[in-house]
Amino acid sequence: MKINKKSSLNLSHGELQEIFDNIYLVTGAMNIKGRLPLCFSRNMTVIREGNHLTLINSVRLNEAGLANLESLGSIKHVIRLAGFHGMDDPFYKERYGARIWSVNALYFKGVNFNIEIEDGYFRADENIGESTILPVKDAKPVCINTSNPKELLIRLEREGGILISGDSLQNWAEPDQYFNLPAKLMMRLMGFIKPCNIGPAWYKYAQPDSAELKKICDLKFEHLIPAHGSPVIGNAREKYLPAFNRI
Repeated sequence: MKINKKSSLNLSHGELQEIFDNIYLVTGAMNIKGRLPLCFSRNMTVIREGNHLTLINSVRLNEAGLANLESLGSIKHVIRLAGFHGMDDPFYKERYGARIWSVNALYFKGVNFNIEIEDGYFRADENIGESTILPVKDAKPVCINTSNPKELLIRLEREGGILISGDSLQNWAEPDQYFNLPAKLMMRLMGFIKPCNIGPAWYKYAQPDSAELKKICDLKFEHLIPAHGSPVIGNAREKYLPAFNRI
């Protein structure tokens, strides 16, 4: 397997920040090409257990960023939560031999959902289902099975409950430093720039059943770490209730 050298090698990112004990976050850029190229932010969560690291919603870092990541421990696992994500998983597989855990969805480009399995550009080592035992000791998968492609969240049983999301739950109160001007304008018009939000493009294209989605409200979680936007620290479940009530 060859790394896609153009995947995200030249995209900027910030520093690793410890947001909870042994839980780190790094924010970087994501480009969507087209007539009007869009650049916006995405997050990678890093969980350290002893000398082992698990990356969730992978973001390819530059050499300095990788050195900082390596100083925390050995990169052993990568978990893909969102069916629309995963472009940097092959890099961590090839460079570090990381075991790739993925929502049960093909790795594909664009929004063509009718591709065959042989058309996917990469395959995970493990597909995650409701009963999967994840490589983080207090982590449990929360599957959104009616989404197409499927989507996951992870609930960590610590700090009153920490939920980690992919595209489903977002928190862009305002555009950040990784947004270009077209993204600032277009994504505000499209409903992305809203605190404690259900991802509008994900909800439109993946079309999850609203009843299944609302079951997330039954979970106990005090905090949320999204793939898109700032972490929600404290009262996260209550802050997302208005978004669930709108669907």
